[in-house]
Amino acid sequence: MDGIVISVKDREVLRELARKQLAYANREENRRKIDQWFLHNACQGEKPMIHLEMGTFASEILPQRMRCEGTFARSVEEKLYANFLNQELFEDDRVTPDYYPMGYDTHFTLFDIVPDVTHASDGGGNESLGHRFASVIEDLEEDYPKLKASSFGVDIASTLQKKETVEEAIGDILPVRLQMDCLYSVPTQMLVHIMSMENMMFAMYDYPDLFLTMMERIAQDTIAYYRMLEEKRLILPTVYGENVGQGTWAFNRELPGWEEWEKRPFTTKDVWGFMDSQETVGISPEMYEEFIFPCYQKIAEQYGLLSYGCCEPVDPIWDRCISKLPNLRKVSVSPWCNEEFMGERLYGSRVIYHRKPSPNFLGVDKVLDEEAVRLHIRKSLMAARGCKMEITQRDVYTIHHDIKKAKRYVALIREEIENHWKG
Repeated sequence: MDGIVISVKDREVLRELARKQLAYANREENRRKIDQWFLHNACQGEKPMIHLEMGTFASEILPQRMRCEGTFARSVEEKLYANFLNQELFEDDRVTPDYYPMGYDTHFTLFDIVPDVTHASDGGGNESLGHRFASVIEDLEEDYPKLKASSFGVDIASTLQKKETVEEAIGDILPVRLQMDCLYSVPTQMLVHIMSMENMMFAMYDYPDLFLTMMERIAQDTIAYYRMLEEKRLILPTVYGENVGQGTWAFNRELPGWEEWEKRPFTTKDVWGFMDSQETVGISPEMYEEFIFPCYQKIAEQYGLLSYGCCEPVDPIWDRCISKLPNLRKVSVSPWCNEEFMGERLYGSRVIYHRKPSPNFLGVDKVLDEEAVRLHIRKSLMAARGCKMEITQRDVYTIHHDIKKAKRYVALIREEIENHWKG
């Protein structure tokens, strides 16, 4: 833990940013958005919420702003910026918190196999362009002995040391709070990271019984990890600005909050969860139902509320599987999803139509094609009529260093909502 230090010089940078974050958090507009998120997640909101996810193009935003020199200080600086830059630059509906959130240092390693990943670089230090995982499991039957019990744990000492260090730097300006984002489980992604998508597909065909046994082990290991979190009282409320995955937040009054947490240990039934299975788009709905869904259903049942889906189209598996998850509150409607089908299925329900527009309009051309953006968003608004809708723009890897273009993109979405939304 020797690297958990903040120099005097870096401390002044962080204090300046903490004051800036607090100022944004205290704005009336920010407080109004918090109220809107509570209504939205309760399926009582009047209009779709909008979020432009900055993380994938942060390399065009942050480097020229970063001033801290120490490694740990830079990680705090980056998080401070992430807390308020959306409000400052894009004017979407991301909320700026009036505190500095920190999570416990937990880990879960599937089958105790650490993925071997090689990143592609653009030569300028940006490694988000692509990556490749080496296959540890080639033939499931031959390599099955390599699948040990999954390892998991928490480093409480490291967590508390980080919290204390940040508190000493900015705690008199922003409270430093330990929080837990949603419980996040993506079994097929973890599998692909250790055995490749091709080998995973062949394993279902070549060794169906063994594959099902493996998936059952994933479910049981995940649940064992959750029981450990419960025993150590690391299951914390997800009722405010905690991340729920896929660019959305936990704001709700249905799940128990901190007052209840003070009275009793929480279980996973008290919090949000997130799951997806992008890696199974190449199998039939019938195969998903047979080989994947039993594992996913057992894990999903652990949560109080659930958000499901990423880039995969959920419409092929909606009727057979996903619609059967009773705690589902948000479902991803990705660029590859049948929008109209999902609009029909979610009409009048308490499952939020979480639309992910195509990133091409913002991320490909240097000049924004405003009419094309309008038509794309309008089509989604029409498809989601009668639903509760949320729009998160994800997977934009460049805005061509044009912040004004990104801000205009958000404005276009807002204009289309004003002119065409009928919830």
